[in-house]
Amino acid sequence: KTCAMAAGLGLMSQQAFAGDSALYGPTAPKGSTFVRVYNASNAEISATVGNTNLNEVAPLGSTAFSFMPQGDYTAKLGSQSLPVKLAGDHYYTIVNNASGKPQLVEEPPFKNKQKSLVRVQNLSDKSLTLKTADGKTDVVKAVAAKGTGEREINPVKVSLALYDGDKKVTDVKPVALERGEAAVLYITGSGS
Repeated sequence: KTCAMAAGLGLMSQQAFAGDSALYGPTAPKGSTFVRVYNASNAEISATVGNTNLNEVAPLGSTAFSFMPQGDYTAKLGSQSLPVKLAGDHYYTIVNNASGKPQLVEEPPFKNKQKSLVRVQNLSDKSLTLKTADGKTDVVKAVAAKGTGEREINPVKVSLALYDGDKKVTDVKPVALERGEAAVLYITGSGS
């Protein structure tokens, strides 16, 4: 059995907009926390954090970041609950694992407007490397089990794959990496 794998692309740099709130939406108050949900399962789930409804989350999909006051909350993902402590000026993703309990993952903000960021959140039990699909170039070198790795790169449209050493584990959907954005790949499951 190979690692179950899924990818979610999200904008990590949250920007506060001045002006017409109908055009840009509400502005996050200073000291807010930012949270989203990534659904690594094959079924749609409903998601809430405290009183904030993050709506239905498609299989292998994620919500946009929502802001809320820092504090202690209960995250509900489908029938699962997870107590979470969310600090101000921090970004978090709550991962709904296909098998097992949800996990809270802190996402360091990405603020470089000239580059793209590729981040690997390896929630599996196996060290893996993100390479170009042909296996010739390491994009994010070996990310330890339960670890995180990342690399800033120039904006590009690229096909990627996960590798265990020289062995391809799975292809990743092609992604267009844009300036100022972070593509975050969540790896879940077991390598056994």
